[in-house]
Amino acid sequence: MTKRIIPNTITSCNLLCGSVAVYMATQNEFIWAFVLILAGAFFDFFDGLSARLLKAPSPIGIQLDSLADDITFGLAPSMMLFCYTKPIIGWWSVLALIMAAFSALRLAKFNVDERQHDSFIGLATPANAIFWGGLCCLPGEVLLANHWLAWVLIGISLVSCYLLNAEIPFFSFKSFKKEKTLIISFLAGCLILIGFCVAKAVINHHIEFALFGGTACIVWYVVVNLLLACFRKSENQ
Repeated sequence: MTKRIIPNTITSCNLLCGSVAVYMATQNEFIWAFVLILAGAFFDFFDGLSARLLKAPSPIGIQLDSLADDITFGLAPSMMLFCYTKPIIGWWSVLALIMAAFSALRLAKFNVDERQHDSFIGLATPANAIFWGGLCCLPGEVLLANHWLAWVLIGISLVSCYLLNAEIPFFSFKSFKKEKTLIISFLAGCLILIGFCVAKAVINHHIEFALFGGTACIVWYVVVNLLLACFRKSENQ
């Protein structure tokens, strides 16, 4: 019983990070909100790891994990997008919160889907959160220079809703032994993208461009998996 307290406490830290990230988003402190989402992802990784190492999985821990994930990786990035676009399109930006509902649906499906032990069916919520977290950290004058760009972001959020629940396979780092070459190639691409974003941040004296590296890596992740899905589909025909 005592062993179960440790992973559940780590999961609660994830939920706390997500809750504070939501508050930071309402204060337009998007960098802090994103940092807290990343901290939540850190705790999310170690709660499951600690449960396995301590051999202390529990039904309560599984449910608590999904609740925490929906706050940190569902509501927090949705609130960031809502607050980011609201000055441009007003209350229409509430459409961004649809993403929180689809994140909850994705997490519920994950809990009952036996196919997702070492890979994902649909985009994982942490990946989606990192995409929006890095994007919303960009200065408004860079990304929202034109009124219609805010609507483009809302449109992309609807695409995210689809990807979260689509019957599209996405590789996971849990499958490193089986997908070693693929994952190493993916990580090499990530290093290039992050290096480019960090260089741009240094040149322009804007840390926001470095944080955009997370967004760029998730775009790369989605592209790789979509290409793989198309290739495998053509092979099976």
